[in-house]
Amino acid sequence: MSRTCELTGKSVMYGNNVSHANNRNRRRFLPNLVNVTLMSETLNQRVRLRISAAALRSVEHRGGLDAFLAKAKEGELSQKARLLKRQIAKKSAEAAA
Repeated sequence: MSRTCELTGKSVMYGNNVSHANNRNRRRFLPNLVNVTLMSETLNQRVRLRISAAALRSVEHRGGLDAFLAKAKEGELSQKARLLKRQIAKKSAEAAA
């Protein structure tokens, strides 16, 4: 399982630990990933995702999973999230027609 957020694409970053003597050692900055179950109002079903805590705050800020995916770019979403975005768009287009 990769350490990548399924919604924002946030992943592991690399940097240095710098000591007082200015010695540098490589280190990894891991994203704060959480397993969550979010509700899709359009599809009326629950979706399990592994997202970062910052992404969870963004989802809540934008008004839910459907609104977040509507504004999200396809390139930064995981395969599962892309499929979900297409399903939501299709279902909302059917409801509008």
